[in-house]
Amino acid sequence: MLPVIVLALLLLGSANAVAQAPAQAPPQAPAQPQATSPLTMGDIVVAGSLRTRAEAWNWFDGSADDSYVYPGSIARIGLSQKKTRVDWQIELAVPFVLGLPDDAVAPGAQGQLGLGATYFAANSNRRNVAELFVKQASVRITDLGGVAGQSLKAGRMEFIDGTEVTPRHATLAAVKRDRIAHRLLGNFAFSHVGRSFDGAQWVLNRSALNATAFAGRPTRGVFVVDGWSGLDINVFYGALTGQTGTDADAGEWRVFGLGYFDRRDGVVKTDNRSPAVRTADRERIDIGTFGGHYLRTLPAAAGAVDLLAWGAVQLGSWGALDQRAGTFAVEAGWQPEALEAVAPWFRGGYNYGSGDGDPNDGRHGTFFQVLPTPRLYARFPFFNMMNTGDAFGEVILRPSRRLSVRGDVHVIRLASKHDLWYAGGGAFQSSTFGFIGRPSNGRTGLATLSDVSGDYRVNGYASVAVYYGRAAGRSVTDAIYANGADADFGYVEMTLRF
Repeated sequence: MLPVIVLALLLLGSANAVAQAPAQAPPQAPAQPQATSPLTMGDIVVAGSLRTRAEAWNWFDGSADDSYVYPGSIARIGLSQKKTRVDWQIELAVPFVLGLPDDAVAPGAQGQLGLGATYFAANSNRRNVAELFVKQASVRITDLGGVAGQSLKAGRMEFIDGTEVTPRHATLAAVKRDRIAHRLLGNFAFSHVGRSFDGAQWVLNRSALNATAFAGRPTRGVFVVDGWSGLDINVFYGALTGQTGTDADAGEWRVFGLGYFDRRDGVVKTDNRSPAVRTADRERIDIGTFGGHYLRTLPAAAGAVDLLAWGAVQLGSWGALDQRAGTFAVEAGWQPEALEAVAPWFRGGYNYGSGDGDPNDGRHGTFFQVLPTPRLYARFPFFNMMNTGDAFGEVILRPSRRLSVRGDVHVIRLASKHDLWYAGGGAFQSSTFGFIGRPSNGRTGLATLSDVSGDYRVNGYASVAVYYGRAAGRSVTDAIYANGADADFGYVEMTLRF
């Protein structure tokens, strides 16, 4: 079945190639060819993109259709203008997803067999869906109050934690873009709809220091093509980021706080308590997440080394329970000076999100990932950073300025055998929680994920991406999918932009 799926995927990719910038570039993406001149109407800039991706899913072998192919696209067009003290932007988006599987949802713990089933269920069980909505519409006042570097932006916007500052050092900028950003708040750009926020953002920039504050409410979207309305969730974020060192020996630190207050009525929380207890818990979620990161690059005789440390703790209330959870990531990379023809970059590390050890006490110990873009950290998105330990190694090859190839191996285990196997990226509609959980059955081995991807920039207007991942299931998936606990996911994607 898999060769047929891959062949169909390639054919669909060729027939449907088009959309927005790739949702995820590899850590040191090929350099962009010479920039193209923007399209303008007077001093108003017109920009747009069209991304099409043909996805092939061969989910863990369930009792419904677990092997299928479908194309999805998103078209975006926007207008923007920059004045001396005021900038504005408005952007429209049209996502459309076609040929979704109508029989890929299995009963019980097997659930939705891949994201095709998720799109189908989220859009009222329709196979072909599309919608036009306002993706972004905002105004920004610069040099606010006559203070250079101070600005205030308000309206509908995309917001991504960890992107407040782009480090001057290219390696740190790449690591931060792909291994720091999106962990807790993201635009979920990998999906065919994405996520925006209605709110306001304040920024103060100094030479080596940045302060950012953000308050907003997430919009519908992600898997629901109707991205018009907002959700009854309040998010507050503040961060202080500093740059250290020299060009050759550079570093960056950040401390942040994030508040999440879910006010949606009638939504049952996803956790390891019994269904009856969860349904009866009508209390709200009020969680504070506090943490930071540190990045460093060091020159060495054999090639540059980069280091990453990131972590956070959570306090507050998870309905009727006290929230006490934590997460961390430690990673390192090495770019040897040898093999200049392919410019290799070797990276590895460990990511951990705590799990809950007792469903019957008064404490919720599962790290809550809030509103991330999970696919950056789970390229085959059958898991996320909740109740997981992920040990990984990767190699990136850059044979030209236009091309990069990346391969990863991830060994994924559940942090607690008493908790669930979680997936998802947070709230995207009023009626569902946004994260799903499957039982661990008292086991911790989830899967070993091996994958490879390639990204090629044709020119300043077009790029192509391919991906294939195979998840070799372990004891957790074996207990749920008795007919076969291996899964495959691949896609061909093309992006056109102007």
